Amino acid sequence: MKSIIALLALAAVSACAAIPQPTAGTPPPPSRPSYTTVGLERVLGHNAQALVQLFGQPDADLEEGPGRKLQFASDICVLDAYLYADQRGGVPTVRHIDARQRDGAAIDRASCVAALTRREGGR
Repeated sequence: MKSIIALLALAAVSACAAIPQPTAGTPPPPSRPSYTTVGLERVLGHNAQALVQLFGQPDADLEEGPGRKLQFASDICVLDAYLYADQRGGVPTVRHIDARQRDGAAIDRASCVAALTRREGGR
């Protein structure tokens, strides 16, 4: 009986030791995806006219509050470019873009920009 209790106690102690503990040098996982602007230089900071020259006519052009959304689509993806005027009220330029595959799945924004430049009507 004593040997069974000893084995159970040993099993309980070894189970506690097997639980991995976080290390001080391990950063926590990001709470949201980080976005890079690499490959987006032809879009971010540009006005609507530059986007039309790059991609062709937008598939949608919507006023949304203080901004404007131009949407461009191809067989591969959909790109939403959000344009806002600066604080001085200058020409609205692209401040943010979203991209997704046609079925709504995620896609890299730079890959979508590249695909749209090759669609019919884009340059």
